[in-house]
Amino acid sequence: VLAVPDRAWITIGAESRAPSPREAQRRNTELMSPVQQKLRAAGIPADAIRTTGYDVQYEWDFVNGKRVGRGYVARNSIEVRIDTIDRVGELLEIAVGSGATSLNGIRFDMKDQAKLEREALRLAVADARATPDAAEAAAGRTIARIMRVDDQGGVSPPMPMPYLRQTVQAAAAD
Repeated sequence: VLAVPDRAWITIGAESRAPSPREAQRRNTELMSPVQQKLRAAGIPADAIRTTGYDVQYEWDFVNGKRVGRGYVARNSIEVRIDTIDRVGELLEIAVGSGATSLNGIRFDMKDQAKLEREALRLAVADARATPDAAEAAAGRTIARIMRVDDQGGVSPPMPMPYLRQTVQAAAAD
């Protein structure tokens, strides 16, 4: 089943540094709040924005073989569902222009994934049924019970020429 994606998910993040964890968190909030506000103002519903990660860590540097504290870093990631594909670029620009420091990927999806999966299953079953139907037609009668259908379809990759030569020479020697 082939379908054109009609939904996208983007991950947007902000990272901030400060000497204390409280200050790193405050700075991070100052970065991410406008991002979320402007996305909502652009028509993204609140239920289409969710936090996917938040952490505060102490960072270290190594100076002359010794570990020296550098301060705290706060990171916040949100995932945004976009139900109109042609707005992805616009919304990425809004996020970066509002304070986001990272865009971690775009994932395309289908709004009605379940319907497409059911159609794929229907087609797979119809395709699987074609083999016994062909066997019945070739036999000129109805097959009452099929015990097993084993389809080994596909194409083997080509053998490298030296290996092929050795195989042919070994077969010729027999």
